[in-house]
Amino acid sequence: MSDNSALAGQKSDQKPDFPAGAPPPGLLALFLAFARMSLAGFGGVLVFARRAIVEQHRWMTADEFNETFALCHFLPGPNIVNLSMVFGSRLRGIAGGVAAFTGLLLPPTLIMMVLAIAYARFGELEVLRRILAGISCAAVGLLIAVVFRMMTPLLRRTDPLALILMLGVFLAIGVLRLPLQAVLLVAIPVSVGVTYFLRRKVTA
Repeated sequence: MSDNSALAGQKSDQKPDFPAGAPPPGLLALFLAFARMSLAGFGGVLVFARRAIVEQHRWMTADEFNETFALCHFLPGPNIVNLSMVFGSRLRGIAGGVAAFTGLLLPPTLIMMVLAIAYARFGELEVLRRILAGISCAAVGLLIAVVFRMMTPLLRRTDPLALILMLGVFLAIGVLRLPLQAVLLVAIPVSVGVTYFLRRKVTA
C-alpha cells in the first residue's frame, strides 16, 4: 500500500482533472468526506465511497474510480482502506492519504469500541440476533447495487473482451472455487496485455 501511496503522491503534483472543474479538496475536506462515508457505510463503505467520490463531489469519473479500486483490490489489506490512502495521496500527497485514512477509520473505531462492550453484555439476546440478521440482508443488497453501478462503464463501452475477462474471473473464483492467488496470476497479465493491445490498436 505504501508504494502505491508514494506513486499516487507523485501524481498529486499534477492536479488531476475533475469532471466538474472543482479544485482538489483540502485535508479537512478529505477527512470529513471519508468520515461521513464511514459513518454512513452500513453494510460496507464501498457503496457510499463511490457515491460520494463519483456522484456527489465528482472528484473522479466512474472509470477512474473503477481503475483505482481495481488497483486497491489486488493489494493486501481492506480494499476501502487502500482506496482511502491511494485517493488521498493522489490529491494531497502523503498528508492527504493520512487525512482520508484517519477520517475513514477513526469514527467507526470509536463506535465499534462502544458496541463491542454492549455486545459482550447483551449479545445473547434473541432480539439483537434478529436485528443483526436483518442488517446482513441489507448489506448484501448494498453490495449487489454497487457492483452493478461499477459494471455500468464496462457495459456502456460494450467491450466484449473486458466482459469475457470479467465473466471468466467470476466463474473461476465464484463458481469453480479456484484459489484467488492462482486466478490473479493469470487474470492480471492477460487483462493488462489485452488492454495494451486494444489501446495500441486504437491509437495506430
